[in-house]
Amino acid sequence: MIYIGMGSKAVQFASGDADEPAKFYLLSAPAHASHPTRLIKMADAKRLDSGSRETANERSIFQFIHPDSAKTCQLVVGLTTFAPGSVWNTMPAHVHDRRMEAYLYFDLKPDAFVVHLMGEPEETRHLIMRNEQAVLSPPRSIHSGAGTGAYTFIWAMAGDNVDYSDVDKVPMEALR
Repeated sequence: MIYIGMGSKAVQFASGDADEPAKFYLLSAPAHASHPTRLIKMADAKRLDSGSRETANERSIFQFIHPDSAKTCQLVVGLTTFAPGSVWNTMPAHVHDRRMEAYLYFDLKPDAFVVHLMGEPEETRHLIMRNEQAVLSPPRSIHSGAGTGAYTFIWAMAGDNVDYSDVDKVPMEALR
């Protein structure tokens, strides 16, 4: 992942192999300060292991653009992978009252999908998400999903803070 700081000029993207073209996922948020452009490799990301096999949400969260990894103004970005047999990306659900979140689902097989739950806790809706599809969740919305098989996703948050733990948990019985 590369973080490109505010004020950078003449940014170019190119694929190294025309037979296997690169795919780029671009995220942007307003900035009030310039931080250096930085390449952040998987080994540089902050790793958090979460969930359990019993609740089918055993996963590894890699925080790439985060105060502990790379300075940023409003953008926090990471990647989540799952242990074999785990399919839930976030449950119990939560909301971020002070920032929105985007998910990009990928590494899904052609016949697989993720049921992405969103909406206010008392009035949720679902979306069927296929490989390489993205969804935006506003601050008041839960965002959670379960897949029909293995998948990976990039998550990105933008808002008035970059505190990853600043969430309001939603009790399971509150979901409708």
